[in-house]
Amino acid sequence: MKQRIDYARVSPDGYKAFGGVYVYLQQCGLAKELIDLVFLRVSQINGCAYCIDMHSRDLVKQGLPVDKLVLVPVWHEAGNLFTARERAALAWAETVTRVADTGVPDADYAAASAEFTDKELTDLTYAIGLMNAFNRLGVTFRVPPAAAARA
Repeated sequence: MKQRIDYARVSPDGYKAFGGVYVYLQQCGLAKELIDLVFLRVSQINGCAYCIDMHSRDLVKQGLPVDKLVLVPVWHEAGNLFTARERAALAWAETVTRVADTGVPDADYAAASAEFTDKELTDLTYAIGLMNAFNRLGVTFRVPPAAAARA
């Protein structure tokens, strides 16, 4: 895969603006591992190889067991391997990422808001939106995953 545009280089101010949201998310109060699980799941749905590679590596560095990492795409079939909070976050990530198909039903909102405070749910939705935006940049401009760049 050949990268089309290095968007961070050609539009550094836009990239920094997205980076500001990322910096906010790191201190918003949600667990880093939870945010990274959501980043990974959103990236899997969107097929962004660069982000899947990066967030998988981030989670491994944080100590997430490989058994859990490989089951992220099928978290709903993994029993109690994922906590109730993680399952709620992953379900919310899926319905919000697929907003054109789901319309984010009231039942999905009720399930997420039962697990997260209003602020946490808002911050989680910021994380989902940010990753969807980065995925669109990564897929559109064909950003190669680190693993492929080393091959």
